[in-house]
Amino acid sequence: MRLDKFLKVSRIIKRRTVANDVCSLGRVTVNGREAKPSVKLKVGDVVSIVFGNGAVTFRVLKLSETVRKEEATELYELIEDEQ
Repeated sequence: MRLDKFLKVSRIIKRRTVANDVCSLGRVTVNGREAKPSVKLKVGDVVSIVFGNGAVTFRVLKLSETVRKEEATELYELIEDEQ
């Protein structure tokens, strides 16, 4: 699954266009490497996102094309949340 789509489906970022912009600005890393929006995620990948003055790091647990809002947090495991 593409990185920008995963960020939207998991509701980490609300809109896919915003997820695409964040990735394009170089604020997202996957397994320690800067990631473009088209990077293919796999289960077990560690993703870090820098937001303004904070950062979020999580591990991908499951990939799914669509999920209900209540189930979105089952797609990832939060490792670190700096705010």
